[in-house]
Amino acid sequence: MKFLDRVFHFKERESSLKTEIIAGLVVFLSMFYVLPLNATILGSMGMSQTGVFFTTAIISFAVCLIMGFVANYPLALSTGMGLNSYLAYTVSLSIGFDWHQSLILLTISGLIFFVLSLTPVRRKIIESMPKDLKLILAAALGAFICFVGLNNGGVIVSNPDTVVQLGSLASPSTLIALVFTIICFGLNFSKHKRISSLAVPISILLVAITGVIISTSMFASGMTYEAVKEYSLPIVPWRDPEVSWKLDIGAIRDVFLYGLFSKENPYTLSDFGGHIVHVISEPASYVAIFSIIFVNLFDTTATLFSIGGKVGIVDNEGKIVNYKRTVLADATGALICGPLGTSTVTSFAESNIAVEIGARTGLSSVVAGVLFLVSAFTYPIFSIFTCGCVTAPALVCVGTMIFVNNIKDISWNDAVVTFTAFITLILTLLCYSISIGLGMGLITYVVMMLCARRRKEINIVVYIMAAFFIVSFALTAIMPFLTKS
Repeated sequence: MKFLDRVFHFKERESSLKTEIIAGLVVFLSMFYVLPLNATILGSMGMSQTGVFFTTAIISFAVCLIMGFVANYPLALSTGMGLNSYLAYTVSLSIGFDWHQSLILLTISGLIFFVLSLTPVRRKIIESMPKDLKLILAAALGAFICFVGLNNGGVIVSNPDTVVQLGSLASPSTLIALVFTIICFGLNFSKHKRISSLAVPISILLVAITGVIISTSMFASGMTYEAVKEYSLPIVPWRDPEVSWKLDIGAIRDVFLYGLFSKENPYTLSDFGGHIVHVISEPASYVAIFSIIFVNLFDTTATLFSIGGKVGIVDNEGKIVNYKRTVLADATGALICGPLGTSTVTSFAESNIAVEIGARTGLSSVVAGVLFLVSAFTYPIFSIFTCGCVTAPALVCVGTMIFVNNIKDISWNDAVVTFTAFITLILTLLCYSISIGLGMGLITYVVMMLCARRRKEINIVVYIMAAFFIVSFALTAIMPFLTKS
């Protein structure tokens, strides 16, 4: 106890060992959905879900320990929901990169982000960006996550005539995804604080149980595994031949270091070198790199400021205390996530739960990290949470909370800001790309401010970012013609 007190300073922070352990346990329970959800999202790029699950748990453990022991703040970290969606559905799906190329691009972004974080540049960018633009970006990210969740759950599907439409409610997976998403919203407004704070994991657990009951009844009626799987319902691991109860070293090799050690799916140094060249030569890569850095920059910062005043991270002047120690965890995570085989980490807003319980030190983060480590070896138990209908409530509710918590603080009385918000949000959704929405929003913002003769209100950082996107969009448009010639 004395040793822990010397390390975490319980008395000085007005906390206790019991409070920190309970807070760490509760914040893990509110975040565990990240593991199967991230495995599902990155699995859509062709990565091994088992391998991604393991590496996500390991990296979550590592960054939580860094935050706990180095910074000594009750901030839990794991792979960010917006960034993994961006990687899978924009970088991979829209740009056309395979998962190896996507992780190479992520590594480049992480290296730049790490350098920016350990120099004054990151702090200056954060302080110089207009508050409304930060809020608009965060809101667009939330809307994008919500849309991805609705699509994964089959609630929103494509239609050649109307682009999108409501999915078939006759499908059991679609129906339970929709029902439990609504239940999740209801639980969020429960008068009981513990229930409202755990609305997401409770909803995931309920929809998983419901899905398992339905799929088990299908097996009982004589349906084959292949027939049941077509319904996209969670299946208990002992009935799923694709789930191994042993630690799948092969699956870990498939994602570690871009798959260079994979035996079943050979990937050579020559392939790796060719992919690096392709990523560097593709104009869209630079838009993606910039967007990943930008999103990660403000995603983490938003969490820091949301709980900073309560635990001493932010002082009375709004500046981050112990800046380098505080950002070391997410900066390190951003640097190593690509080579390890998962997406970029960020500080989670669910850390607010730990703070509300009374956590004031890094021990709660360490407890959450240890639980992530234990989870790394229990993939079969979590496999039922990887279905789209199970992850849909989490994505929709988390995305909606991010959207609402940011959009309500935007200066709606400013017409330029209002138009910028609309353009950013609508293009993010319709183009299925955060980077396109962000870029078009920034360019529109600058043009409107200049026409309104408000150029003195535009920061040099905003000019640089708008110019970057203009050049990037132009290069992306003309590069195919240059290549043909």
